[in-house]
Amino acid sequence: MKAGTLLSPITALVVVVLLPSWTATDASAQEADPDYLATYSIIARDPGTGELGMGVQSKAFAAGNRAMHAKGGVAVIAHQASANPMYGAIGVDLIERGYSPQEALDMMVASDEGRDRRQVAILDMEGRTAAWTGTGASDWKGHRCGRDYCAQGNILVGPEVVDAMAASFEASSGALAELLMDALDAAEAAGGDARGKQSGAILVVAPRTGSGGFSDRVVDIRVDDHARPLEELRRVLNLFRSGQMVRNANASMAQGNLEEALATATAARDKSPENDNAWVALAAVQARMGRDADALESLRNAVELNPGRMRTLPRDRNFETLHENPDFRRLVSADDPRANAR
Repeated sequence: MKAGTLLSPITALVVVVLLPSWTATDASAQEADPDYLATYSIIARDPGTGELGMGVQSKAFAAGNRAMHAKGGVAVIAHQASANPMYGAIGVDLIERGYSPQEALDMMVASDEGRDRRQVAILDMEGRTAAWTGTGASDWKGHRCGRDYCAQGNILVGPEVVDAMAASFEASSGALAELLMDALDAAEAAGGDARGKQSGAILVVAPRTGSGGFSDRVVDIRVDDHARPLEELRRVLNLFRSGQMVRNANASMAQGNLEEALATATAARDKSPENDNAWVALAAVQARMGRDADALESLRNAVELNPGRMRTLPRDRNFETLHENPDFRRLVSADDPRANAR
């Protein structure tokens, strides 16, 4: 124990009492258990932004709700196979109190009767890593840690899945959420989870970055049940990024930077063409620039995606210059066939 460091009640409990263990099962029973987190995941750090994050895919329902734990500015922890979420809560607590990832992991593993069925990886804000793959987790199982990341998995088709995640992360640059997404795609392309696929998630944290500074969630998206979870996860991530661009475009337009607003709104539309908010943002800039025909076409796309826009567009001050335009009036009425296409 660190000198002068007081443990919280929950952490003190794990030092004195064994972590709750699950009933022992053999490998075949684990593989047949729909709640067993047959999973591949990657935890990573962006030293430039201070972000920590994790991406996960599993042939289990809602893996993102059970396999990841993170606190901005502290650590990110993956806990899978016979997952015990106490590794996440206690691990973050220990690291926040000055323990290294390896020290924290050693303490928790030593106190866990079910250690042989666990798979755990820890990454802290200094880029230090620690990982554990129990001998009782189902094959193929293993982990690989490198600079600013750990990749791990169990019930995989082979080691190439973990190697693919590591290679993808090491060779890529860009925003952390997209790097995690690319690593998951690389893992799936290498064969992925031997049982198949069902759910996925991406979590990125940094101190006081979300919800007006009241949250550490930079990105927090999940697909709990889907035939193609990574495709759906990518779609949701693109929709999230498109929404960020819409806010930036609106801010640029409010400041009178119309060319910048146009470029950003166009990028938002291209990132997620299904986002009706992006089409409306683009139309607003086009209308402000006097490009009425372009604005109307953008609004038609927005209404086709979301007929509810017919009720809100007439109240939107960005389109006051179009209110007397017969094409606009027809668009926001029930007479426009594209408005009723869905």
